[in-house]
Order: sequence, then C-alpha cells, then structure tokens
Amino acid sequence: MIKAIIVDDEPKAIESLTWELTHFREDIEIISSFNKPEEALAYLKTNRPDCVFLDINMPTMDGFQFLEKLEKKDFAVVITTAYNEYALKALKNEAIDYLLKPIDSDDLHDTIVKLKKHKTNYLTVSKVEEVLLNFNESLNQKKISINTDGKLIFVNTDDILFVESDGNYSTFNMVNDKKIVVTKKLKEVNTILPETCFFRIHNCYIINLNKIKEFIKSDGYVIMDSDDKIPVARQRKSDFLEKL
Repeated sequence: MIKAIIVDDEPKAIESLTWELTHFREDIEIISSFNKPEEALAYLKTNRPDCVFLDINMPTMDGFQFLEKLEKKDFAVVITTAYNEYALKALKNEAIDYLLKPIDSDDLHDTIVKLKKHKTNYLTVSKVEEVLLNFNESLNQKKISINTDGKLIFVNTDDILFVESDGNYSTFNMVNDKKIVVTKKLKEVNTILPETCFFRIHNCYIINLNKIKEFIKSDGYVIMDSDDKIPVARQRKSDFLEKL
C-alpha cells in the first residue's frame, strides 16, 4: 500500500484529487493533506510517506521552493498543476510524474503504476544498503556505498578529496579526477562520511582533512592535494582549527 500526502493551497483541489484516488484505494491511501506548505514541511520532518502530490502554484511558497526546503527527500514526488510549462523543471527536480489539472483518470492510473514500481525499487535498494553498511562496519572497512544512476557504487573514503553541493545534488571529487554526482543534499552526504576525517568547511563543501595541502589563514581557504581552493566559512573557522 502506497501512503501519500497532498500539498495544495486549494481545498477543492485536495478534495478532487482525494476523490479520484478512491478509485485506487487498494493501491494507495491518503494519510494527510495540507493547504499550507509550511505545515507540510513540519509534518515531513517526523513522518515519511511514500509519495507527495505537490501543487506548483501556491501563493506563499511554490512547489519548487517547497522541494528546496526539504531536509531529506526519500519519497516520490508527483507534481500537480493546471499549467503545462513546468514539465521540464519538474523532471529536473526528480519528480516521478507530472499531472495536469483537471487530472485524468487514465493519467492517474499510469502514475499509480510508476509509484508502485518506485516503492518496490526503493525498498530493495534501502535493504541492500543497510546490509552492506552493516557488513562494512563489521569489517571496519573504510568504504561507503553511494546510490547513483540506479546502481550502488562502493567508494573508499581515502579516495575522496571533497564533496561539493549543487542544490539537490552533490558531487564527489575523487583523487583520480573522477567525479560522482548523487541526488542527495550535502547535509545528507555529511551523515554517511566518517567524522574523524571529513569536515563540512562551508555550506557548499565537505573536505577530507587528510587531503589538505595548505591552509591560507589570511585569505580563509584551504588548498587540497588536487590544488583546488576551498573557502573556509567564517562561522566554521574555529571548529575547523580544532579539527586540525
């Protein structure tokens, strides 16, 4: 059973979508709905649905701003809107589907099929990641698993120079000049890297402390082994010096 919430500033739109979804009650359940996106954000801090049906055109906060404010997005997103010009942006924000209002029953059926497949894949990958994480910890290996492009990549933490944020994406910069892009915010990446040798030196950067070549105090940046210059945020400078 897919558990979903609806976020839409129009109560009638919520009622309409809820009614349409009753035709698929064996597959999906609406566990909550919100006409104020701020309340939905608060709800998602402590609850994890399988899916969020998200309206784009909301007066206080549009749907894309809503996605930017999420601390963690471990659920499927279905964009709902009366306008069709947001399709490309929806895809860039990793929406699993895009529904035009008024929502067609056949389109909604196709969305449910996609959601069921997404949930199955998510549960499978999550279970594999959990098993591998426990395995690595038991052997005290210096490896992490990264889920990207539908596959798990095993990375030796010693090979990571720094991780750079790009909104909802993060890029691992490796010692061999390789780059690995993942659909995780830097805050999420920070939780899987060992604190002993990694430090979030800036809102946009996490660095491997063992790969620092120089620290230029006067200008407030570090030079990595790769010669990349990474700025040190002023508010993180004292904590950084303690780490060193």
